[in-house]
Amino acid sequence: MTTIQTTASPLATGASADTRAVLLNQVSWGAIFAGAATALVTQVILNLIGAGVGLASFGPVATDNPAASTASMGAGIWFVASGIVAALIGGAIAGRLSGKPVGGSAGLHGLVSWAVTTLVVLYLLTSAVGGLIGGAFSGVTSTLGGAGSLVGGTVQTAAQAAAPSLAKITNPLDGIESTVRQQAAGQDPQAARDAAVAAVKALFTGDPAQKQQAETRAADALAKAQNIPVEQARQQVQDYEKQYDQAVATAKQKAEAAAVATKSAATQGAFYAALALVLGALAGFLGGRFGAPKPVTLLGAYETRRA
Repeated sequence: MTTIQTTASPLATGASADTRAVLLNQVSWGAIFAGAATALVTQVILNLIGAGVGLASFGPVATDNPAASTASMGAGIWFVASGIVAALIGGAIAGRLSGKPVGGSAGLHGLVSWAVTTLVVLYLLTSAVGGLIGGAFSGVTSTLGGAGSLVGGTVQTAAQAAAPSLAKITNPLDGIESTVRQQAAGQDPQAARDAAVAAVKALFTGDPAQKQQAETRAADALAKAQNIPVEQARQQVQDYEKQYDQAVATAKQKAEAAAVATKSAATQGAFYAALALVLGALAGFLGGRFGAPKPVTLLGAYETRRA
């Protein structure tokens, strides 16, 4: 009896390999959207838990409550951490439902699922058409201190830190005007006091080329308003000029310090946000790899269906 052995042709083998490669690298959008939906719901749940913990840390006594900057930073860290956990879970779901037994393909499904989730979250946080889910995200983050994201929380903290310096930056003329009115009060009619204030203001806001003439007019107006010698009024004008220069220099220093603080915090926030996104992407990819179905599991499911 003759046994005929058949050998698969190289062409058939190549076609089978190509088909397998196509199937393994084919995108399963259903699995991606399922992972993204799971990640979104997971993040909402985690943020609600964070809101509950954050509200529980505040008491009726204001002195015992954490500082606003601390609460804002804590909210940003919790938001990022919950995003990473949600990306890991969503990536695992996407990798599992993709049906790809190869870790790389399943991991890419988890990565794309994370990307879809991130785009949806950004849309909900920046759009007024976010609806109920957008309100949940923005409400949770605002409750925890207004940190919609790590960048927002860091910049807000910088603004809070710079606020005292900015609040102290006042118009240098205000103090001089108050001094002029106090010195002239009760010694001359209101019109004379107003004229003195206007002359002093003109000294600082007028043309620098006519500064000497402005000094003379201010000294005459002060002398008339206070009923003092012109030389004494001229000395007051010089004192006002020194006070004005010092106030301008102080205001400039405070403004520069506030700008540097805000810029530094915004820069750090941008880097932290980029790091958070990278960690989220890595979590989504690893989740997809961990969720990838095993070939044995796929074979068992196939045999069960045939039976």
